[in-house]
Amino acid sequence: MSKKTTLTIAGAMATALASLTLPASAQDMEKCYGVAKAGENGCAAGPGTTCAGTSKVDYQGNAWSLVPAGTCEEITIEASMTEDMMERMGSLEPLERDLPAM
Repeated sequence: MSKKTTLTIAGAMATALASLTLPASAQDMEKCYGVAKAGENGCAAGPGTTCAGTSKVDYQGNAWSLVPAGTCEEITIEASMTEDMMERMGSLEPLERDLPAM
């Protein structure tokens, strides 16, 4: 095998391996509503917030965080982690729950 062919194969293998170990920030992401702790949301959380980090309530229904694509609706917030001891689920759409008092 020529040196050029060996280098080409090695480069292709390195690229393939790197694609398997990309960090979550480089993967496809989606907005997931109702899973952010207060002050840890992404931008545009709805009324009462202006941008990233401005949600007022844990798991605020109209506040989102970026999560790996395909995982949002699998996210469960255990009842023991919520103030009212009710389990929460992630949603791909804004929710009308846990909104801050106006």
